[in-house]
Amino acid sequence: MHQEQLAKVKEGKGFIAALDQSGGSTPKALKLYGVEESSYSGDAEMFDLVHAMRTRIVSSPAFDGKRVLGAILFEATMDRQFDGLDAAAYLWERKQVVPFLKVDKGLAARADGVELMKPIAGLDELLKRAVAKGIFGTKMRSVVHEANAKGIDAVVAQQFEVGQQILAAGLVPIIEPEVSIAAPDKADAEALLKKSLLAHLDALPADAVVMLKLTLPEVDGFYKELVEHARVVRVVALSGGYSRDEANARLARNPGIIASFSRALTEGLSAQQSDDEFNKTIDGTIETIYQASIA
Repeated sequence: MHQEQLAKVKEGKGFIAALDQSGGSTPKALKLYGVEESSYSGDAEMFDLVHAMRTRIVSSPAFDGKRVLGAILFEATMDRQFDGLDAAAYLWERKQVVPFLKVDKGLAARADGVELMKPIAGLDELLKRAVAKGIFGTKMRSVVHEANAKGIDAVVAQQFEVGQQILAAGLVPIIEPEVSIAAPDKADAEALLKKSLLAHLDALPADAVVMLKLTLPEVDGFYKELVEHARVVRVVALSGGYSRDEANARLARNPGIIASFSRALTEGLSAQQSDDEFNKTIDGTIETIYQASIA
């Protein structure tokens, strides 16, 4: 199964759906979906509602392996079910969508122009559970706010250190050093980031492969060397706060990179929509992201 999934992620046409909003981002995601904070009380009700939203998305006829290569899940989603099947099993067996798991625990305080990841307590145990559930790979996010070489090198070093732990568990890590679209020197930060990423990729063992999740760059085609690197399965792009139209336009100008959008994927969806309206909206969204990903 792992080899079949690896081939799909590496060679397939389509994009990765990011369905991994966690505790901090869930209220905002629900509000955009038309569910106000006043309509639920406490985390349990909140996560029930966001799981209902995710279930509606993945069970839509528009959401399948023809255009969606993979989906990134939050830990609580991995431990739940879609239509009576464990979430990862549902994605792969019913939809032919490769399951990934968000493993980071959020961001540390900003220093040297970046936010490193907080320590990931219990990661080995989480990875064992993920393997048992049929998860293919993982995702973890850091953020770069400015072109600070020391901070950027620290972000990349931490990502690859944890990535080695994930590789040892038999999973494929998505390395995600997001460059903030608000960074005043974004292009300079991207130049420093690419240099650091290439150095760490070159140092990987010959049998190790990773994925990269990056902010769409200021210079079109800037990450070509990363896309073509032998240690990289796929480079995917986050929407990063750009509107879906802007994210799609930037993506289409960067051949070889595919989408891994979160907010841009759910833009326009509403809890108040009928199933027909919902399915028509998400079908249109998936098609635009798919077309930008294969451009």
